[in-house]
Amino acid sequence: MIDPQRFREVMASFPSGVVVLTAFGDDWQPRGLTVSAFCAVSLEPPLALACIDKTSNTLPAVQHTGGFTANILAAGREQLARRMATKVTDKFDALSWRRPQSLIGGPILEDDSAAYAVCTLRDTIEAGDHWILIGLVTEGAHREGVTPMTFSRRGYA
Repeated sequence: MIDPQRFREVMASFPSGVVVLTAFGDDWQPRGLTVSAFCAVSLEPPLALACIDKTSNTLPAVQHTGGFTANILAAGREQLARRMATKVTDKFDALSWRRPQSLIGGPILEDDSAAYAVCTLRDTIEAGDHWILIGLVTEGAHREGVTPMTFSRRGYA
């Protein structure tokens, strides 16, 4: 089996988008975290997946509402991506966000995203130290002319 450090180096070489996954907790306060594992699964029906660490503070919120919002961050939002990757409790202070049309998804970060997808949680699959969340996309939009941010080798572009 590959050494964990070598595995990280290999996987860090694959560029990915940067997504802030959001949901509302049982207190209806916003929760969120930065993920780099997010992708389309199926066109019919429209499914997307995200991978989330089992120790995430956002996971109970996703389970509470039965869904999440995947905010695909716009280029230049590195500070937000780093903040959402922490365990601080005031992540949403001074952020502009709105609620999705349904009660299923989390906050939509309109000013900071190139696109977003609101997903109803369809399946949760255990995979090592993460959960794979598969969601049915029920709402979404993209902003014309806004470039998405990418992450590779521990750096943003």
